[in-house]
Amino acid sequence: MKLKKQVTVCGAAIFCVAVFSLYLMLDRVQHDPTRHQSGGNFPRSQISVLQNRIEQLEQLLEENHEIISHIKDSVLELTAHAEGQPALPQHPLNGSWVLPAESRPSFLSVSPQDCQFGSLSPVSYPQMLAVYSLLPFDNQDGGVWKQGFDITYEPNEWDTEPLQVFVVPHSHNDPGWIKTFDKYYYDQTQHILNSMLLKMQEDPRRRFIWSEISFFSKWWDNISAQKRAAVRRLVGNGQLEMVTGGWVMPDEANSHYFAMIDQLIEGHQWLEKNIGVTPRSGWAVDPFGYSSTMPYLLKRSNLTAMLIQRVHYSIKKHFAATQNLEFMWRQTWDPDSSTDILCHMMPFYSYDVPHTCGPDPKICCQFDFKRLPGGRINCPWKVPPRAITDANVAERAQLLLDQYRKKSKLYRSKVLLVPLGDDFRYDKPQEWDAQFLNYQRIFDFLNSRPDLHVQAQFGTLSDYFDALYKKVGIVPGMRPPGFPVLTGDFFSYADREDHYWTGYFTSRPFYKSLDRVLESHLRGAEILYSLALAHARRAGADGRYPLSDYALLTNARRNLGLFQHHDAIAGTAKEAVAVDYGVRLLHSLTNLKRVIINAAHYLVLGDKDTYHHNPAAPFLGMVSSWVPSLCYPHRFLVVFNPLEQERLSVVPVLVDTPHVRVLSEEGQPLPSQLSAVWNSATDVSVLVRLPALGLRVLQLHKSLDGHAAPRASTRLYLHGRDAPVRKPEAVPLHIFPAAADDFCLENQHLQACFLGRTGLLQVSQQVHRVSSDFLVYGTRTSKDKSGAYLFLPDGEAKPYTPRDPPVVRVMEGPLFSEVSSYYQHVQTVVRLYNVPGVEGLSLDVSCLVDIRDHINKELALRFSTDIESDDTFFTDLNGFQIQARRYQRKLPLQANFYPMPAMAYIQDVQSRLTLLTAQALGVSSLRSGQLEVILDRRLMQDDNRGLGQGLKDNKRTCNRFRLLLERRSTANKDERPISFPSLLSHITSVHLNAEALVMPVALENPALPALRSFVPLATTLPCDFHILNLRTLQDDSLPSAEAALILHRKGFDCSLEAKNLGFNCTTSQGKLALGGLFQELELGSLQPTSLTLMYPLGTASNSTNIHLDPMEIATFRIRLG
Repeated sequence: MKLKKQVTVCGAAIFCVAVFSLYLMLDRVQHDPTRHQSGGNFPRSQISVLQNRIEQLEQLLEENHEIISHIKDSVLELTAHAEGQPALPQHPLNGSWVLPAESRPSFLSVSPQDCQFGSLSPVSYPQMLAVYSLLPFDNQDGGVWKQGFDITYEPNEWDTEPLQVFVVPHSHNDPGWIKTFDKYYYDQTQHILNSMLLKMQEDPRRRFIWSEISFFSKWWDNISAQKRAAVRRLVGNGQLEMVTGGWVMPDEANSHYFAMIDQLIEGHQWLEKNIGVTPRSGWAVDPFGYSSTMPYLLKRSNLTAMLIQRVHYSIKKHFAATQNLEFMWRQTWDPDSSTDILCHMMPFYSYDVPHTCGPDPKICCQFDFKRLPGGRINCPWKVPPRAITDANVAERAQLLLDQYRKKSKLYRSKVLLVPLGDDFRYDKPQEWDAQFLNYQRIFDFLNSRPDLHVQAQFGTLSDYFDALYKKVGIVPGMRPPGFPVLTGDFFSYADREDHYWTGYFTSRPFYKSLDRVLESHLRGAEILYSLALAHARRAGADGRYPLSDYALLTNARRNLGLFQHHDAIAGTAKEAVAVDYGVRLLHSLTNLKRVIINAAHYLVLGDKDTYHHNPAAPFLGMVSSWVPSLCYPHRFLVVFNPLEQERLSVVPVLVDTPHVRVLSEEGQPLPSQLSAVWNSATDVSVLVRLPALGLRVLQLHKSLDGHAAPRASTRLYLHGRDAPVRKPEAVPLHIFPAAADDFCLENQHLQACFLGRTGLLQVSQQVHRVSSDFLVYGTRTSKDKSGAYLFLPDGEAKPYTPRDPPVVRVMEGPLFSEVSSYYQHVQTVVRLYNVPGVEGLSLDVSCLVDIRDHINKELALRFSTDIESDDTFFTDLNGFQIQARRYQRKLPLQANFYPMPAMAYIQDVQSRLTLLTAQALGVSSLRSGQLEVILDRRLMQDDNRGLGQGLKDNKRTCNRFRLLLERRSTANKDERPISFPSLLSHITSVHLNAEALVMPVALENPALPALRSFVPLATTLPCDFHILNLRTLQDDSLPSAEAALILHRKGFDCSLEAKNLGFNCTTSQGKLALGGLFQELELGSLQPTSLTLMYPLGTASNSTNIHLDPMEIATFRIRLG
């Protein structure tokens, strides 16, 4: 009787939702002006049909008044009983699968105030996009400064205001490139730092800067307390400066903003705890192009100035000619100047000594005293340096001063920065003596001659910026009068001719993918560890919790940080070094899985007193989707959702029997699907609602009574191939020797059509056509060829022509259907989810690439549409922001590729097509309506940038994407350079990058302790808030009671229609109450800080309500308990 009542109530509830949906649809059709403008309105005939149906439904509603009253009585009972689980799929007679509409709200409307940010035009300042349009890129010979121009000056220009010169000694230490990190340390870096400590104390006028904390911390661990005290003295008196202070000098093209911030925090926290210093200036001489994300992160870390070097030579020439090499770098979305940071761009070819004293490298090389005759290196211009003596100091000093004066003419102030160093310099005491003694003799001579009007000295980077600010009479961090403001980024980089460094956007994609997997696990482990530790402390059980896991977290932070180095994630290191990075990443991934299962074990126990940590026999299996044999009638699974939003996801579990069904914690059957996989295992995919940042307990039951999960049917088209196929007994499989006709898959939102002979996508939406193709780029036949850094194609891409036609596998099931095409070098799978929510609104695309038998080839995937995007497309920077791009016809093909760490899109008035990615790759739009991504590159030769190897260590690599087609409701074409993803695009991206993690309970006996799902958040976070991290801080070597909560409020575009989006959140104008956010935990303290926690922002208050502006990232030091 009770069951009958529940069925009746459920039916009536679904009925009411359908009625209400029809009302909303009609109301929107009649009253939504944007829909009318965009041509999406319904014909009048359809409206009249709807009106008739609604009148009939109203009559039915009156007759069912009694049922509705039952609904009111039973709502609480049903909620408690079903916990919002989606209904089981229905299989109607026509053979297609449908899921009933959910009885929960699928989308709560966005406040109009939250839409204003995405539609505002920023204050008009020079955009790098406009600079590109302006420049001819003609590469004229500039004389001694080959890529520049002749510089002249009047001798009396400095009579009233002397030239102030700061020579900044530096040593660029790559944490892995030609040698591994450890080999560089033992061979060179430790000697550089040992010599620094010795030689800097010989003369208080000496200065030195250091950047890479990964190396410095390793050295620190190996020196005595006496030497540590000496280092603190050198830092304290301003002789030694820590610049940027990150774990590494990160690549800015492929790195994700989570990892960029994490390595910055790791470095800054180390400096604060060990030396007690906070970095003031940024130093990035070697990354191959620059993202505007980095100045934002440095500004929010309270740095006041920064330096960059590797910028396209034509842009350097333009900025030098207009005296704009120093500028305030501003974010595109910033309406005022809150994100401004002073940026100094070095003007010449390189950061080595021949290219830093002035425009003539032949002269500057004569003042690199490591190249004195008799040494191992010399000057390529055939004029060696000469030691400075009383006899030659006047002539040598005048020659150097001439270069200083010429260089200073490129800048607006009479303060000049002259770096003095190169890769792994100052590793021997003799070099310290050669450089410092000879330069001091020159400085002493120059400073003793008032008629020369120059003051020269050794300085640190901040010495230079402080002098600059003092000269113009303003506080550090403010905009010097007359200095320009610039927005945009500095991709893509060319150092000479048409040699564009756009190959490294894709080089070694296997490692780029592994980087993101580790990043996702690190974030999940940090959050779950912090929550478990807080709950354990609150229960007084922290003595039994494995605090040793904190060391594993620290190691993973540092290995991920190390891999952000500009020769690591870039894919531009030697093969053995790449393997060393890979081993570190894999080791940390394994350790993070241990941290996650230990935290999950504690948090899902119904009775925390039963908790016992046994490293030899973990309570949960390693994070994976494989569940061993069902020896007992049932097993338990724990599923972790690393997202801060509740999600409805299809979770795959590999089992070794088809006789299985999945139940909720309470024993309710969950929608599931059995699918065949190539080996003997069976995939059971279950649709489950996962709590935000929470753990859901599921049951896996043996089912021999016919109640197993619904089975997907599979069709295999062999295209004449003689492939032996063993038919599985449990899952329907139909084999066809010939090719298929063209066919389509669809759900309630999308229709995906495919070519039968290729299995490739040929989407035919009502509005747009989208097709996909594989292409191959070759490399040039001339002496300059593509390599790890450079992309030098031999022309446009040619179609990929495999030796044999593909085997095409079509699988259709209740939760998802997919088409797999098996080519010789790539296996592609396009999956269409047939479920409510975010998953069903985009196509899941994956490509398993293996080009190990190619020679000098690059494999690309191109999507072609009829979207009228013209020459404009959009790519993300570090997963943080979007940058508009324009295809420049005056530049070669390779110049038009850009990094794509998270997404790229094209759009016109009506539509936007977004390609979301789970790994960084190179992307372009070479023609209107196209998006093209480079999947892998195999190159047999070095490209003459110092690596000395090609790219021949390719691995089978799976590249994962989502393809999202959205309708735009704006009525005119958007020409603004600023753009944002939609909310749906943001949420799809985090779904793609942070998959749910499945952990089987290892114990199989009936004495299993009671388990319960863990729901950490008491309230739903606003849709546009992202918890970037909840990072437990360090107290000595142990975890402290404090954690860093890092929040990001994402900027989004409301002009893309938010129709049935399937996420149960809204926006809040940037307001968030943190006090009641965490269930069963109290927020003991809340202190806003700078991004890396080095500076408190204001005083800690009792209020736990915070506010974030769109795009802002904010860090809070919190205490949970």
